[in-house]
Amino acid sequence: MLHEDRLFPANEATRAIARRIYEGIEDLPIVSPHGHTQAGWFVRNEPFPDPVTLLVQPDHYIFRMLYSQGISLDELEIPPQRLRPVAGDPGGKTPVKDPRKVWHIFASNYHLFRGTPSRLWLDYVFEKLFGLTERLSAKTADMYYDTIESKLRTPDFLPRALYERFGIEVLSTTDSPLDSLEDHKAVRESGWKGRILPTFRPDATVDPAVPGFQENVAALGKLTGEDTASWSGYLRALAVRRQYFKSMGATATDHGHPTARTADLSESKAEWVFGKVLAGEADAEHEELFRAQMLTEMARMSLEDGLVMQIHPGSVRNHNAQLYAKYGRDMGADIPMPTDYVHALKPLLDRFGNEPGLSIILFTLDETAFGRELAPLAGHYPCLRLGPPWWFFDSPEGMRRFRELVTETAGFYNTVGFNDDTRAFLSIPARHDVARRSDAAFLARMVAEHLLDEDEAVELAQELTVGLVRKAYKLEAVRSKE
Repeated sequence: MLHEDRLFPANEATRAIARRIYEGIEDLPIVSPHGHTQAGWFVRNEPFPDPVTLLVQPDHYIFRMLYSQGISLDELEIPPQRLRPVAGDPGGKTPVKDPRKVWHIFASNYHLFRGTPSRLWLDYVFEKLFGLTERLSAKTADMYYDTIESKLRTPDFLPRALYERFGIEVLSTTDSPLDSLEDHKAVRESGWKGRILPTFRPDATVDPAVPGFQENVAALGKLTGEDTASWSGYLRALAVRRQYFKSMGATATDHGHPTARTADLSESKAEWVFGKVLAGEADAEHEELFRAQMLTEMARMSLEDGLVMQIHPGSVRNHNAQLYAKYGRDMGADIPMPTDYVHALKPLLDRFGNEPGLSIILFTLDETAFGRELAPLAGHYPCLRLGPPWWFFDSPEGMRRFRELVTETAGFYNTVGFNDDTRAFLSIPARHDVARRSDAAFLARMVAEHLLDEDEAVELAQELTVGLVRKAYKLEAVRSKE
């Protein structure tokens, strides 16, 4: 199924250049600094139960497409939220009753993924990991299922073995500030050489729109011994948890706010807004102002403790109200929206934008912002870098548009390489391979058009694959410990 020249330019001379560039990066280690896999997989190191639990249910790209064609989540045996105790895991601890039936639904509708990045990722997984080269369909569904199920029972397909087989250098998770990080601690103490790092994601305790916000703030106080009913105690508690995450290997924070709005309020005004949200008396504008202030507070803390700050705004989360009521978050119903960065970030940048010791990585779901706002901002402010195409644009065409829109203004060295941002563990090498091929193709065109010499393109490809991501996420120290 996989053509050796996939994603390379059609022009033969340019394609030959892309091949040569790709050969220098194809086998480099995978650096995965942002994602949503689970540290517990590597603690327990147990076989994945079946093909559906591993490949279909965790991947919102898959069940989103199936749902759009009238296939219900009930048919895919994704349980309602009340039966799904593991946050962020559609299957959770509820076993699939008839995984073969669910697999047949997926296989019979595999044609829906034609032309999508999911098709590229899945074909890679099927061929490279399971040796399956006949296209998935209703006809081949049982053959696929039996082959995958059989291999999942072998030692080569245990989580740690797959991590090593994929050539992963480091893998970061995304974790609530209320998480004990016991699984991360267990990985560190196990003697296994794999690097699984936590990432501080404080949304549950800094976004008043998150259900249970007040209870979460109280739990933060109990966890840290700080008085989180006061503004100063609340900030200290967050700083304490950041330090704990850092002690467990974290190098970054992550912020999934609806917008990129920031604020720089006086202490008295910030304390007043905090009181409103904590009392449950805040309206939508108060909630947004509080989130805006907290982005600036997080930037201040990052300048103090050195954690890299990632901002992922611009998603209208859980757009499908009925789906959200029954199944909860992360059910494929998040929709991109226009996002302002120039005005939204100015309060934060007025205070910290000229600090070279601060590192903020900006992502967007609004592609129109790349050339108009983000590239000029990152091409000027020392603290800013551009994250790779994210979520809906994590695709060959999205990657090409990203390079075309940002390179002339921000260059390559104000970007941070690639991250896979996935819950689907087996798709990690596939996603990185797409990124490497896409970058090789882009650089090859520059060489063919005499904008770069080939030796520069080869060096850039190495930087885009491993060098820039290690530097941006401060992972050189992690690498040196191996």
